[in-house]
Amino acid sequence: MSWPRHTAEVSGNQALSEHTPMSDTAGSPHFGRPAMLLIDVDGTLVDSVPDLAFCVDAMMDRLGLPGRGEQQVRQWVGNGVERLVQRALTGTLDGEPDESLYRAAYPIFTELYRQNTSKRSVLYPGVTEALDYLKSAGYKLGCVTNKAAQFTEPLLDDLGIRAAFAIVVSGDTLPRKKPDPQPLLHAAEFFGVAPDDSLMVGDSVSDVKAARAAGFKIVCMSYGYNHGMDIRDAGPDAVIDSLMELRGLLDAVPVPEHPEHDDDT
Repeated sequence: MSWPRHTAEVSGNQALSEHTPMSDTAGSPHFGRPAMLLIDVDGTLVDSVPDLAFCVDAMMDRLGLPGRGEQQVRQWVGNGVERLVQRALTGTLDGEPDESLYRAAYPIFTELYRQNTSKRSVLYPGVTEALDYLKSAGYKLGCVTNKAAQFTEPLLDDLGIRAAFAIVVSGDTLPRKKPDPQPLLHAAEFFGVAPDDSLMVGDSVSDVKAARAAGFKIVCMSYGYNHGMDIRDAGPDAVIDSLMELRGLLDAVPVPEHPEHDDDT
């Protein structure tokens, strides 16, 4: 099965041009054939910042506050909508806004984002081809994100890739979300696989921490959202520039042989 192609050009502010690529598969570990692959959404499969930034700026405008702009929002994505709204209101990564201001802002943002979940968001280059390859190779695929289900499901549907995943664990599916390992272990239980036979693919330190705590291997994208920090500093097992580069790190399924049968019986 082939999924629609919606791709984005990866811009310089997504950290590709600032570092020497480390995606040479000749020098990367080989993961054999994991029993399951879990893939993050924002910053891994989808560049969702254009929609998120639009909603942040529209929210700020309604509140009579200055907009933040796409470049700044790009540094704040990855910990769920609640944290994004808090960061937008304070202009900092870890600040806590006035509670009454937050209570006024949050429903404005969610209303805007429900209407703009996928209007500007696009798949990164290579995502369609990688999902096609992984599915054809017989890999069990799941999606684990900190984005709430009311936004995750429409986004994956609209971009045409929801059918690639047997399970989607959103940020509000369980009591805890990444960097807690609970979502990853939940998916492993769903598939009936062992954590040490599982691989997480993400883009942020939260993905690395969740994978390590769950006992998964972890591959990170070089272009994702990690609050402006180099993801290599978080110590993932490998860093790649395109999801298609997983092909060089994994074993394909041997094609079963079907001997020809003699019809003369």
